[in-house]
Order: sequence, then C-alpha cells, then structure tokens
Amino acid sequence: MPFHPPWFDPRMPTRDDGVLRPLLERRARETPGRRFVQFTDGKSWTWGETLIAARRTAATLQKLGVARGDRVLAFAPAGAALLRAWFGANLLGAVFVPVNTAYRGGILAHAIANAGATVLVGHAPLLERLGEISAAKLKTVIAIGGPPPVLPGLDVLPESALDGDDAALDLGPVPELWEEQSIIFTSGTTGPSKGVLSSYMHLYTTATQTYGYATADDTILVNLPMFHVGGTGAVYAALVRGAGIALSDGFSAGAFWDQIRATGATMCAGLIGVMAAFLMKAPPRPDDMDNPLRACSLNPATDFMIAFAKRFGFNWRAGYNMTEISCPISTDFNPVLPPGSCGPQRSGVELRIVDANDIEVPTGEVGELIVRTDTPWAMSHGYNNDPVATAQAWRNGWFHTGDAFRRDANGFYTFVDRLKDAIRRRGENVSSFEVETEAVAHPDVQDAAAVAVPADESEDEIMIVVTPRPGRSVDPAELVRFMAPRMAYFMVPRYVRVLPELPRTPTAKVRKHELRAEGVTADTFDRVKAGIKIGR
Repeated sequence: MPFHPPWFDPRMPTRDDGVLRPLLERRARETPGRRFVQFTDGKSWTWGETLIAARRTAATLQKLGVARGDRVLAFAPAGAALLRAWFGANLLGAVFVPVNTAYRGGILAHAIANAGATVLVGHAPLLERLGEISAAKLKTVIAIGGPPPVLPGLDVLPESALDGDDAALDLGPVPELWEEQSIIFTSGTTGPSKGVLSSYMHLYTTATQTYGYATADDTILVNLPMFHVGGTGAVYAALVRGAGIALSDGFSAGAFWDQIRATGATMCAGLIGVMAAFLMKAPPRPDDMDNPLRACSLNPATDFMIAFAKRFGFNWRAGYNMTEISCPISTDFNPVLPPGSCGPQRSGVELRIVDANDIEVPTGEVGELIVRTDTPWAMSHGYNNDPVATAQAWRNGWFHTGDAFRRDANGFYTFVDRLKDAIRRRGENVSSFEVETEAVAHPDVQDAAAVAVPADESEDEIMIVVTPRPGRSVDPAELVRFMAPRMAYFMVPRYVRVLPELPRTPTAKVRKHELRAEGVTADTFDRVKAGIKIGR
C-alpha cells in the first residue's frame, strides 16, 4: 500500500487553494498584520505589505508590456526584490524564471535565450555579466541592490521602478491550476541546463508533499535559493499553509544554527547533499538541542542522518524528489526504515523500476526509477523549448528520472546512484553514492565524490576524490584502511585524490564528468602501488 502522508491530499485543489494570486489575496485579507517574511537585513513584511509590494511590481511589469504567459527573468539572491519579481509576475499570470546567481558566460546566455523574456529584475553587481553575452530578447533590466550599470542596447531602470502605480493595474482573470507559474533550470552536470516547466498544480503538489506539515504557527528557514525547487517549494508551502518564512542568503554550516535561533525557525527548506554532514562534523556544544527547529527532511535514512537529528533534537523524515517531479517517495516523521532507504511510494503516484527498455525488473534488482501521477499537472509537463529532451524523458508515458533504485519486498525504495555515475568493477555494480557515504564518515573528510577511471585489465577502477575538513588533512592510505572494513571488498577505492574543493555546478552538484576526464593524476594515491591489499 502506498504511504499516505497525513498532511497531503493527492486530489486536485481548487483554483483558490492552489494558485498564487487568490492565495496571497486571501492571506492579506484574513491576516493582513501577521508577519509573513523576515529578511536578512532585519526587515520584514506582513501579508498585507507583501500583497502591496507584489501589486506594485505587477503594475510596473504590466507597464513594461508583460502579459499573461510572458516570462520574467530574475537574477538576484534571495531577498525582497526577488520575491517581488516572483509574486508580481504571477499576479499577472506571467511566468517567474529565476536564474542561478553563479551563472555567467555561455550558461547565462543559454538561460536568457531559452526563457525568451523581455524583462529582467537583477542584482546590480551581477548585471555586468550581461555586457559579456547576447541579451537575446531582453529589452528592460531593473537593477536592484546598487546603482544601475550601463548596458548598451538595454533600458536599465533603478530599483525604485518596482514601485509602480497599482491603481492602474488590470490583473484580468485568475490563472488556472494548469498554467505555467515558473521555469527552473536543472543543474546541467553534463550539458546545457534544461528549463523545467512548472504549473501551479506542480508547485502546489511539490510544496504540500514536501513541506505540507507546516502550520500557520511555523516559520520556515528558506536556506535553499529560489532557483532551486527546494526554495520555491518552501515559500509556496508557507503561502498555502499561512506559515511564515525567513529568507536566508545561502547555507553556511557556521551560521546555520544561529539563523535558526535568531529567526525562531521551526522548519527549514532542507538539508540536502553534504549540508547535514557539514553540520554534524561541527564540535558538539552543550546547547546543540537548545533550538526551535521541530522538523526537517533528511535524505536518505542512514544511521548518520538519524544520529544528526537526535543530536539536535528535531523530527526528521525521508523522501526523494527532483525538479521535474513532486516527491513521489515519502515517509512520516522518524520512520523505521531499512538502512539507506528513502521510504515507500506515496499516494497519488505510480512508480516502476525498469531496465533500459522500460521493462520492469524483479524486486530487489537495480533499475531506473520512472514516475507518473494520478492527478493531471502534478509534475512538470516538459522542458522549455526542448522537444527532444522532453520526448526522451517522458517516453512511454512515464517520466524517466535517470536515477538507479531498487525496491525491496516490503515496498521500500533505496537510491543507488545516478545512472551516469554508476561504476562497474570486475563484474560487480558499485554505487558511487554508497562509496561516498563511507568516505564522508571519516573524521578528516569534509566532502567526497567517487568516480570510475579506466582499469588496466577490464571495466573500471574506483577513485574517491575527497576534500579535508578545515584545519585537517587526509592521509589517503589511512582513509583506505578506514573504508575497507565498512564495505564490500570490490567497493574499496584503488585511487584516492585529495583536492581543496570539488568542482561543482552552480546548484552545488559535483561535476563528476570533470573528475572522470582528469582521471588518475600525478598527485593521486594508488593503494596497489602502496602495497595495500584488499581481500575477499
């Protein structure tokens, strides 16, 4: 039986319950003086003030020619202007397109051209990058957070331009649940980023499944950026549930708990990737449990994650999601799961694990996870201006995640690896994720990435690339000896490379293709040459 989260209703909501404009108008009407958002500069907005700011921004956008269905680019860190761009665009029925603030050069040009927008709201210090690329269809840029730069060929307006005359605003009909509300770009680890089309129904489903346990008494620390589905989903969950948010300017292991305490945050947008590992490796403090955090999502359910939640005293839940889908695997709080599991299938979705020909594999075997929903529009409906990628991902009526999973006899799903990152060594399939998990368990290791490198005999050898914790160093031989008793013999890396930091995409995913391309470098440790033998 699929798991049915008590906070999630898989049925299609009404337009008034799922679309941003009526939701925001209702919050402002019913609780106008209640605080909605706290900013990093100490300022805040009530629901009433949020609606006024959104309406004034919508008036400006409308005067600049933005209409229903048009795209509005946003190129700025989390803050008031970014929120205004999003909410103002959606009030008009326009589409919010947040661009990763790390983008520049070709990847920035690709995102701007793909969106096809004529208006961009951007952080002034970032806008100089527009002068280095083609502006495609852009006509107007509103510079926030500093003096407007000179950008030849573009009309650049100051931040004050966001305060339009909302008395002249003509919003027109309320958008429908199936209309597009945003385009979020994927990480682009191996090629150009794809623009994921997201309807109001898609974002509503993602938000209420991932953060639906929020109540009007909660404050969510949004520590993931708005160009990440975790950031937009957390904000939308607050809008749906009437909760408050505290916008962070990014994740910092050193500042995280101070932010939680200072804002009174009872939830956070998520601790993805190595975030929890960074926090867990901080020296224990007497006040570790003295914090208001009551709940957070952690993935997957490893002993490490469970120990982390117990140390800091909050409820945790597991799950699995990506930008295109809507958290199809989910748990309740503090579940009992097989080690490493993400949980069971939730209600409202269908899941299969298939081979390369979309034929379902037997229980316990590894294959690709594919997904579809029971409710229309509850996941992405394609990639913007990319029909080939859309057809490939949604072939045979199912969305193909590109992730390798296995399902046990009890219906629990375990993430194995990204298909393109899986390693095959001497007839055995190896999960790079599992190798990385054991490497990061070493007290001197901050971060890790496992990749395949060519072997002398056949197939692959395994290389683990690690970064040391601040103030420490990693001894490759000692790391190999640490990992050997913790995994199957065929999983133990032959090569260890130590780097100051791992190459990452602008959304913080490791660029493993770069590490694979560099291969075994002169500074790479080889345990075979060092005489370390690993037996069966």
